[in-house]
Amino acid sequence: MPVSRLASRVSHFIHEKFIWFLLASYALAAVLPGFGLWLRDVSLGQISLWGGGTRVSLSMLMLSFLLLNAGLGVDPVQLKLLFKSPVALLAGLAANLLIPIAFIFAVTQIMRIWHNPDEVQNILVGLALVASMPIAGSSTAWSQNANGNMALSLGLVLCSTFLSPVSTPLALHSVGLMTTGDYSEDLHELASGGTNAFLAISVILPSLVGIGIRLAAGKAPIDAAKPLLKLANFCILFLLIYSNASISLPQAVASPDYDFLAVMFAIAISLCGVAFITGWLLARLLNAPSADQASLMFGLGMNNNGTGLVLASMALANHPRAMLPIILYNLVQHLVAGTVDRLMFAKRDLTPGLPRDT
Repeated sequence: MPVSRLASRVSHFIHEKFIWFLLASYALAAVLPGFGLWLRDVSLGQISLWGGGTRVSLSMLMLSFLLLNAGLGVDPVQLKLLFKSPVALLAGLAANLLIPIAFIFAVTQIMRIWHNPDEVQNILVGLALVASMPIAGSSTAWSQNANGNMALSLGLVLCSTFLSPVSTPLALHSVGLMTTGDYSEDLHELASGGTNAFLAISVILPSLVGIGIRLAAGKAPIDAAKPLLKLANFCILFLLIYSNASISLPQAVASPDYDFLAVMFAIAISLCGVAFITGWLLARLLNAPSADQASLMFGLGMNNNGTGLVLASMALANHPRAMLPIILYNLVQHLVAGTVDRLMFAKRDLTPGLPRDT
């Protein structure tokens, strides 16, 4: 059997069982974190850019590969159609920034009654990382499955990614005003420090390189390599998730705080639900077709938490519990996406796509 055909079959199997592989990555991180912690600590030097510095780690390179692969998957024909629906695109980008921040503000008010203020701060910091991240490339796969508007879906992913040097610090500063003490200082420092350098090197640059390679090489060579690229993408994605989850999950499993985990899970589901509902409401308000509705719902509901986990593991190592909301949201967004897809977009004509990142 040709290697490409075998890779295609394995990739299809992983795609069908994606949630189970995601859960397996978390379980492995919880019981065997050693290798994951070693991967996280591998450093390849330091880069200074835009007045800030960032450590080049193995996790950062793995993340860059995921974004480069996402860039390779961008169809130039779809790029030309990006601004044919500017109202839906701009409304989606604005909602992607503002709705999570408004949600976090509501959480700060509701959680005033919580018995442990430190737990509240950890939740808020984790939510800040979720809210500040660009839209996940995997949202395009879910949109494709639901016969969504792929130009709008790609536009949401690319524009939120390229705007992240502005939107990410803005979101982090905003939530920093809602937190207190060391947590607030860390968020403001993260927003003012190496965030732009990190995003430029590990998110924007590889995305642009991937798009450039696709434009230069053409469709045929990329399509020929797609089975191997998809398989490599899955392997690196789960390895990255395992490595970053190794920081906080062992402690959560060894000393489980059930009420803390329960309230985080409830908040993650609520945030994800609000994001998906916002996409549905925007489509209704704009009188948009069902294809735009699918793209808005999956785009607003799914954030690039792989980037958030890498950033948190590098900059917030002194608050490992703050990574738990990101880990939970990463799982929840795929569960909610699957549920929405089944309930609202069950009839499909397109071949299912494959998630590119988280």
